[in-house]
Amino acid sequence: MKVLLIINLPPMLEEDLVDYLLSLDFVIGFTSYGVQGHGEHERLSVAEQVTGRRKRMQFEMLIDLSDYEQITAGLATAVGKDITYWQMPVQHIGRT
Repeated sequence: MKVLLIINLPPMLEEDLVDYLLSLDFVIGFTSYGVQGHGEHERLSVAEQVTGRRKRMQFEMLIDLSDYEQITAGLATAVGKDITYWQMPVQHIGRT
């Protein structure tokens, strides 16, 4: 079964995550883009509290469900802290 793994982290960890994902033979590819995080005000800096958002990077990749645990288990040691991740089932995949 394929799932969509989504990883959200601070921009300063972007290159470490890229290196980590590229080191895993079973990760075929991924997409990354900048996003804005809202909420959890106690975790925001003063400047972020004023604007109500903080900069984050988000990565998305289609993986086998069986690979989910291996990828997420290594995030803290290979990449760092303040990383949020989740997976969603994928029903259809297509390409033209």
